[in-house]
Amino acid sequence: MNRTLQLVTLNLLLAACTSTSEPSSSPTSLSTPTSPAATDAGATASPQLPAGPPAETPAAASPTAASSPTPASTPAVPEPTAAPTPAGLQPVPPASAYAFEEYDVPAGSHPHDVAPAPDGTVWYTGQRNGTLGRLDPATGEVTEIDLGGGSAPHGVVVAPDGIAWVTDSGRNEMQSVDPDTGEITRYTLPGGNVNLNTAAIDGNGVVWFTGQGGVYGRVDPASGEVEVFDAPRGTGPYGIDATPAGEVWYSSLAGSYLGRIHSETGEVTVYDPPTPRAGARRVWSDSQGRLWISEWNAGQLGMYDPAADEWREWPLPGNNPQPYSVYVDELDLVWLTDFGSNALVRFDPATEAFESFPIPTGGAAVRQQLGRPGELWGAESARDKLVVLRWSGE
Repeated sequence: MNRTLQLVTLNLLLAACTSTSEPSSSPTSLSTPTSPAATDAGATASPQLPAGPPAETPAAASPTAASSPTPASTPAVPEPTAAPTPAGLQPVPPASAYAFEEYDVPAGSHPHDVAPAPDGTVWYTGQRNGTLGRLDPATGEVTEIDLGGGSAPHGVVVAPDGIAWVTDSGRNEMQSVDPDTGEITRYTLPGGNVNLNTAAIDGNGVVWFTGQGGVYGRVDPASGEVEVFDAPRGTGPYGIDATPAGEVWYSSLAGSYLGRIHSETGEVTVYDPPTPRAGARRVWSDSQGRLWISEWNAGQLGMYDPAADEWREWPLPGNNPQPYSVYVDELDLVWLTDFGSNALVRFDPATEAFESFPIPTGGAAVRQQLGRPGELWGAESARDKLVVLRWSGE
């Protein structure tokens, strides 16, 4: 949805800020990267980072099952219709309009990322047991697909055609999974293990991915071609997302920057947050193409507006905030998962106000978030649960 009036207001605020972006680019290259351990050790990717969330080392794979026409003599007179309300003027739902629900997944799976599908089901990666799981929220039924020996899947996204794409850090391969048959198509990366992290799909249907070992890359589903590029500043590429215009941006946790990938050349332009060593963990675009970043080290929410070339940052509430992931919903409200308070935290760009929604289960360690209208999904990696925060629409 367009939030035109909100954007005007926000841009007036942004005008007072000083841009600290530092455009640069790295040459396109097919790399043969070094081989880091296949873990989500964002905090160990660089000695500069503080201790991160619980370790996510892979365990052995554990396979499981699976109107009536108007008469010509009476010309129709169209009824007046109300103009659509801009997203920025829609009332922000009160906390009382939201409710949590949790769903158990197989013990020991330690779900990492989650992706709601168009058919109502929800995919998740079982990082510890090497599976791709699928939840039917209507029944609570869970099925799992064994991804193969040595698998340690990290991220999952769903393409418009319903195919689930997985970044498997254990097997060093991208995987596409057919939702109807469960058939897996594998795209092995060249060279050593790059610690695959997250994926996003651009406006042409190309699947882009990050590797914390210091790479980013793409898979062209039409041709099956896999390309890998060396990232600026080495280790750290982490979260990744595509804007409504189809542009792809990623965040580097260890490198602490936001990078825009130029899809035609594969080159990257680097943009630095105002806070040094902020730890840009995840990134998500809003409807206007502004990039929202969870700053893990700094305990902040960051925002970069490419149209204005300007940054803003906001400290999260609490004594020790640790914002892991970020997601922007259909109302352009920004959501973060905060390890420090075991909560989902909502930020309203119009008022610049935060509101916290404590997760029902303690020590949940919710990592990736994804959603669909009225629903915000997350994976409780430390509690073997999926969690959804539903908005009643009232």
